[in-house]
Amino acid sequence: MNKISSKIVFLSFLISLIATFGSLFFSEVMQFIPCTMCWYQRIFMYPLVIIFLMGLLYPDEKTFKYSIVLVIIGWFFSVYHNLLMFKIIPEDIVPCVQGVPCSTEYINWFGFITIPFLSFVSFSLILILLFLGKKGFLKDEE
Repeated sequence: MNKISSKIVFLSFLISLIATFGSLFFSEVMQFIPCTMCWYQRIFMYPLVIIFLMGLLYPDEKTFKYSIVLVIIGWFFSVYHNLLMFKIIPEDIVPCVQGVPCSTEYINWFGFITIPFLSFVSFSLILILLFLGKKGFLKDEE
């Protein structure tokens, strides 16, 4: 791989895999019902596991193009969800009109680590890794 190193793809794969298993753990094992914003973030996180896995198995320079759109949109949803959780955005303008409110806190570790925060960290790390790889800061050793 020239533009994006296999290390970047591997790290991005690990982060997306952990995020995917984490969200499945919270919903399937802990029985936390996902809100609408959580579903939107899942829609953009779950395919990343497959895209990065394919990027590892069949190295392709287009892995960046395939993944960056999903990462950016998912990142915006996670930012929006965190602004809602920190009460910067009023709850009246959120899409959660039915079911579980988007402001529901299932976990709150250390006073700030919530499920939307974990999503934000995951999307942010992948976004940073992809841009570092695209700019050539982290190159494969030859």
